[in-house]
Amino acid sequence: MATVVPAPPRRPIKALRVVVGILVLIMLGAVVRRMVIDVPNVIAGTLPEATYDVRFVRHHWIAYLHIGPGALYLLGACLQLAYRFRGRHYTFHRRLGRVLVGTALLSGVFAIVIGILFPFGGIVHGAAAVVFGLWFITCLILAVRAIRRDDMFHHRRWMIRAFAVGIAVGTIRIWVGLFLGLGLLDFEDAFAPAFWISFSLHAAAAELWLRRFPNPPELAQPATPVLALT
Repeated sequence: MATVVPAPPRRPIKALRVVVGILVLIMLGAVVRRMVIDVPNVIAGTLPEATYDVRFVRHHWIAYLHIGPGALYLLGACLQLAYRFRGRHYTFHRRLGRVLVGTALLSGVFAIVIGILFPFGGIVHGAAAVVFGLWFITCLILAVRAIRRDDMFHHRRWMIRAFAVGIAVGTIRIWVGLFLGLGLLDFEDAFAPAFWISFSLHAAAAELWLRRFPNPPELAQPATPVLALT
C-alpha cells in the first residue's frame, strides 16, 4: 500500500481564511488611520496631540518604510499562499514573489529599527519587535534559499512562518483593545504584552498548522488507499 497524503479539510481552510481576512482588514484600517493623522501634520509641519502619534510624524520616513512595504507584502502574500492562484498563475506567482520578498525584507528591517530607536512601550516592547523582526527576516531568507534549490516543500513552510508573524500586526491591536477595554493596562503599558503574546501565538500557530498539514495541496490527495506499483 502506498502512503497517501490527505488533503486539508475544507473547514480549517475556510476558518483560516476568515481569520486572515479579519486581521488584514484590521491592518488596513490601522494604515488608513495612520495616514489620516500623519499626512496633514507632515504637510503642515505640525505635531499631533497624542504622544503615540508624534513618533510617526517626526520620523515619518522610517515609519512609512516599515508600514507601506509591510502592508503591500501582507496583501500580496494572501494571493501567494492561495493554492488556486498559485496553480493557475505560476509565472506571475514567481514574479510577484520576488517583489513581495523585497518589500517584506524592507519592512522587517525598519520594524527592527523602530523597535530599537522608538519603542513606545519601553524596552520590553522594543525587544519583541527586534526578536520577531529577526525571525521574520530569517524565515524570508530561508524561503528564498529553498526555492532557489527548487525545494518547494521547505519554501512553503518558511513562507507560512513569515506570513504568520507578519499578520500578527492585526492581532496586536486586538490585544491592546482588550487590555484597554478590560481596564487591565493603560495604552502605553499594553504594547509590550500585546506584542509578545501576539507574535508568540502566531509563531506557535504556524508550527501547529505545518504539523497538521505538512504538505502543500499540490502534493495532497484524497485520503483513500491505493496500490503501490513496484
